[in-house]
Amino acid sequence: MNYQPYIPGFKPADAGPLARFLPALEDGVISGWLSRQTLTGNWLLDPFGFSPKLALEAARSGYRVLVTANNPITRFLLEIFANPPPESEFIAALADLGAIKKGDERLEQHLQSLYLTQCETCEKQIHAQAFLWRKGEDVPYAKIYECPHCKDSGERIATDSDKELAMQIAGTDTLHRTRLFERVVSLKDEDRMYAEEAIEHYLPRPLYVLGTILNRLDSLNLSATRKRALTALLLLACDAGNTLWAHPAERPRPKQLSTPSQFREDNLWTMLERGVGLFAQAGSPVVIEAWPKKIPETGGICIYEGRLKDLAHEVKREIPIAAVIGSVPRPNQAFWTLSALWAGWLWGSEAVEPYKVALRRRRYDWAWSATALFAMFSHLDELLADGVPVFGVMPEPEAPFMTSALTAASITGFKLESVAIRTEHDPAQVTWKSGKKSAPTEMEVGVARKALHDYLSARGEPVGYLHLHTAALIALAEVNALKKAEDEFDFAMRKTQSVMEQALKDSHEFIHYSTGEGIDTGMWGLAKRDHESLSDKIEVAIVTYLQKNPQVIFLEVEEELNKQFTGLMTPSKGLIYAVLNSYAEKDGGSWVLRKEDLATARREEMKTVFTQLEEIGKRLEFKTTVKEKTLIWLENGKPVRKFHVLASALIHRALETADEQTAIVIPGGRAALAAYKLDRDPDLKDRLKNYRLVKYRLVRSLLDLPILTRDSFNEQIASDPVEKSTGQMMMF
Repeated sequence: MNYQPYIPGFKPADAGPLARFLPALEDGVISGWLSRQTLTGNWLLDPFGFSPKLALEAARSGYRVLVTANNPITRFLLEIFANPPPESEFIAALADLGAIKKGDERLEQHLQSLYLTQCETCEKQIHAQAFLWRKGEDVPYAKIYECPHCKDSGERIATDSDKELAMQIAGTDTLHRTRLFERVVSLKDEDRMYAEEAIEHYLPRPLYVLGTILNRLDSLNLSATRKRALTALLLLACDAGNTLWAHPAERPRPKQLSTPSQFREDNLWTMLERGVGLFAQAGSPVVIEAWPKKIPETGGICIYEGRLKDLAHEVKREIPIAAVIGSVPRPNQAFWTLSALWAGWLWGSEAVEPYKVALRRRRYDWAWSATALFAMFSHLDELLADGVPVFGVMPEPEAPFMTSALTAASITGFKLESVAIRTEHDPAQVTWKSGKKSAPTEMEVGVARKALHDYLSARGEPVGYLHLHTAALIALAEVNALKKAEDEFDFAMRKTQSVMEQALKDSHEFIHYSTGEGIDTGMWGLAKRDHESLSDKIEVAIVTYLQKNPQVIFLEVEEELNKQFTGLMTPSKGLIYAVLNSYAEKDGGSWVLRKEDLATARREEMKTVFTQLEEIGKRLEFKTTVKEKTLIWLENGKPVRKFHVLASALIHRALETADEQTAIVIPGGRAALAAYKLDRDPDLKDRLKNYRLVKYRLVRSLLDLPILTRDSFNEQIASDPVEKSTGQMMMF
């Protein structure tokens, strides 16, 4: 397989509206991939329609993008992001809404009164930012506020008045809940029970606010632009009003429609005000039309409001697709169910009808995911010529997600070209090419086991299960062994997992570093480790690059490394930063090799350390000798202590010749990097238990001691442990 470099991007400054449900993707990845392609034509197809920003980025790169968008919410987001109203229109729309009368009050004043509370310090009436609830209880247990008068702020216990207000609003809940329900489905609709279950994830107060606003929306005489702006703000309120906001945020990206044990109820009017700036123009406007209207050759988006299967034959006749791009969707029952609910609230039951299946389905497992992806790839096979590249970004990758996607594509004849994974926290990048189906082969444990062994051997260090599982999937895909039984993917998923378990457990080649029983927990490594570790290779590559390039920015370093270490070897940002912080320093926006880490300076310092260790040995009445990078203290002609001196954190190299007498001496600047490697490599950590890591500075300080004995020497070298740096986040 021709593994492609992982394409790095930029995390957006603001995650944007509905970020907890939309794919967490970096900006610049799609444009980066397109810049590396030689495509015949400029029509792209996004068959998923799951990431509005992805399609917009492709369009801004000069391509015409056909997007199938069956979900009315993601379709609306794509339209509003492509050409959002000016911020002034959002402000004016909210002002128009707030000025409507509710009895004798302005609507803004009336709705804000629902969140009135008393400041605990100055006792003045203020608006709460949020109330906190426990699942199943009828009143909030706490509130969050920031008093504009005395500046008291934070989480405070809910008062009796707060609880009475919540009970008072709950007394009118039935009417508003019924009205909102009827905007989604009629009372006689067979899907009524599913809509009722979804609405149960809204408390009475948010439903009252949303219902009151929606009831008055039609009576507002707004321009089309201003109405779009207000609809966008209301969509944010629809999301903010449900009970899926855990407190504290233990599940920042919910997948199931399940209320957490403790959750947050936000002030919805305040959320409307905050939303004004979220839809501000980001990037140039993009032409966007509904299929089959034409869009310019210079780029734009054409939206098909339906499913890919309904479009396949039309597209094949009308549009030559040069490439397929998209964010492969993970099953998300929460978002898909809420999308149906919100579509009904914002646009009426007619908007829900084509998407009503999302209300009915309560369970989305990985077999369902494989089935859905199989259908999508089958329709793609109908409309694409052979050899068309398909670039899929897979957010929040995990083993069954990879299995479902790679199996579905393989069965329909799409050849797997490349898989690149950075960490389990970053989107995976997968490339296929359309082609002809091949006869399937048997899924053999031996094929998977060899792939697992070869990957771990090449990596030279333990790795998490996602990477290992994917390595075996790739090998099985290459021999066309990924398949389903008749029309069932459940068997295929279980069969693949069974093969993985047999390959790993029924062999003494592998070691499992985990306290859990499942093979997908912890890390896996080889029992016999005889190759240089990936982290050591990364360290050498970065230092070499810094020596050749005196001033570099992080992105340049990352891109260079991703070219050298492709596919499943892609280094994490955490590892790159760990090495950079060890060897270089920031000069403005650039990284510069430290003076003391220039090759000539380090060679001289190593000579000095050898001299210092030799002098200490003589003070302790040992004879000394030097063998390669190791200084040895001798007594009666026999070694009693060995010092392997390094200028790097390549500890594996020292361990190759180390014994129980060896201490490994490293610069103090390598201590945090060494600790980082130990933290990510349980095998290295276990092997190093019998050895001592000593810093250069400790050697220097020992020479300054007026009295030094053999006993005090042993105490001193144990007094300066290697610890992780707190200067950068080294999680991944």
